[in-house]
Amino acid sequence: MISKKSALYIALLTLTFVLGGCTAGPTYVTKGSEFPKMYEEQPRSLLILPPMNASTDAEAKDYYMTTVEIPFAMMGYYTFPVEMVGDVMKQEGVYDTEILYNLPANKFYDYFGADAVLFTKITKWDLSYMVLASTLTVAIEAKIVSTKTSQELWRYTGMVRVDLSGGGDTGGSMAGLLVKVVATAVNSAAADYVTYARQANSRLIYSLPMGPYHEAYMRDQTVKLVDQTPKDQ
Repeated sequence: MISKKSALYIALLTLTFVLGGCTAGPTYVTKGSEFPKMYEEQPRSLLILPPMNASTDAEAKDYYMTTVEIPFAMMGYYTFPVEMVGDVMKQEGVYDTEILYNLPANKFYDYFGADAVLFTKITKWDLSYMVLASTLTVAIEAKIVSTKTSQELWRYTGMVRVDLSGGGDTGGSMAGLLVKVVATAVNSAAADYVTYARQANSRLIYSLPMGPYHEAYMRDQTVKLVDQTPKDQ
């Protein structure tokens, strides 16, 4: 017969496993295992295209473009000046971003001699505002495609969610509620999307294998990343 003490121990152990399964943290992968084609193909130059804007903010595209070029260059890649790329594509009669994204990857090698192309998509650039609480969300999906093989070499998502609610517990007082309402409104009005877009960028760019102009080139395969593979795959 199991003693009460043993039964209690088993019950607690079972509960620990159950709770552990419910609150399991993220799984991790390495750059080398997740993006082997980047290390095989070793692109040196990167053409950055204007982002696709799937958010509710019409100005998101213009704001986001100011955050892209320098971070990718600092990762060790030659990046083509964004304005120059836009001018060349307009000369070729391509004005619409969707048309640009549907061009065969090898066309970007023909036009610019680029080894790879960076495609980005703004999926969230939204402020969810309520009287006592507001949340700013910036989410960016990015992928790199080879201009030589048209294969996807890298893909990752960066997201930042910021609570702009003013203050903590108001204690239920009318004065406390008023303070929180005012603080939330002020924080929401002053929210700097570009700052948070840079943060979202830094999270996805961290996953990118270093380029040939960086001292860690070909030596970062063991760096660990959060596995973003959908759990049902």
